Amino acid sequence: MGRMIQLEAEGQLASAYLAEPGQPGPGVLLMHAWWGLNDFFKEMADRLAGEGFVVLAPDLYHGTVVSTIEEAERQIDTLSDAYASAVVRAAADYLLGHSSVEGAKLGAAGFSMGAAFAAWLAKERVDVVAVVLFYGGVEQGEDYPQQTEAAFLGHFASHDEWESDEIMRQLEKRLREGGREAQFYVYPETGHWFFESNRPEVYNADAAQLAWERTVDFLRGKLG
Repeated sequence: MGRMIQLEAEGQLASAYLAEPGQPGPGVLLMHAWWGLNDFFKEMADRLAGEGFVVLAPDLYHGTVVSTIEEAERQIDTLSDAYASAVVRAAADYLLGHSSVEGAKLGAAGFSMGAAFAAWLAKERVDVVAVVLFYGGVEQGEDYPQQTEAAFLGHFASHDEWESDEIMRQLEKRLREGGREAQFYVYPETGHWFFESNRPEVYNADAAQLAWERTVDFLRGKLG
């Protein structure tokens, strides 16, 4: 089990969930979807810690957690880009300075809204070398491959009204053409949020397990 900690983000306080493996390991940032830092994302951090990673999941909503799309749409409208960016930066700084984190490289994994922050952080910081995108983060500029040095792993749904398959494939193609490592997987018979076990209307256990295994292998390979 992890624990909540406090971050200072450009003069403002924010919370984050820290999960440690019990021995030194690589650092991974985990960015929640628009539901907020709910129990699923804390459990995801714990699972990654069980695989040897030191995981920090920043809370972008000041403790608020929602469960419906309507609530999430209202909540995301209250999120300041400046505040969220500051919190994500502070989380990265915290991890790199943590005594249990080995090395000077970080991984970043994000879900839907959180994937956009993971992709953004990869162009802000050269120490973010491995990015995992769960059904999000694909709307990037033409020059994005030149703005990052990270490797990318993507997990996407075959039936997704929230993410464009065409835009996703365009990003994968641009990353590869720009010399970045990128592998985006599309999981058959899945919808947005298919990885999240607390969304029974879309959760796909088989696809989630495969995505999990690929994620752990990818992060181990890139972070050591």
